[in-house]
Amino acid sequence: MVLPALVSALHVLTLGVGLGAVFVRGLRLRDLRRAPTDPAAALKGLFAADGLWGLAAASWIATGLVRAFAGIEKASTFYTHNGFFLVKMAMFLAIFALEVRPILTFTAWRRARAAGGSPWTSTDLTGLIRINNAEVLLTVLIPFAAALMARGVWLF
Repeated sequence: MVLPALVSALHVLTLGVGLGAVFVRGLRLRDLRRAPTDPAAALKGLFAADGLWGLAAASWIATGLVRAFAGIEKASTFYTHNGFFLVKMAMFLAIFALEVRPILTFTAWRRARAAGGSPWTSTDLTGLIRINNAEVLLTVLIPFAAALMARGVWLF
């Protein structure tokens, strides 16, 4: 009884970390677009937020897999035969697909910064900000699908 509660709590608490991180990452991207007086600080904040966003994604995947398929709560068929579970997974996969460009971009930025460069000055920051905004929106929508899913709405 304690294990399901612990895994559930970690899964839900990750929302605070993940949503906060992706929101702050968007703020730091906006800071870089405004050509800050201290771009190193903005970049440091961006990388910290991006790291937390990645940590949140890993936590969601791990706790979500345990919740859905380890049989510690509801049966796996509850999830696989629930339309809102599929909607939730589609939104998560959309975030993952959107995240490819930021992952590649920020990895390149980390390498360039380690070599003493400032690569963000030649990057389309507006495009990255739009991707980030979409990820924030999807992150906010996922709990609504989860709430409907948990109540057994749209079982088939």
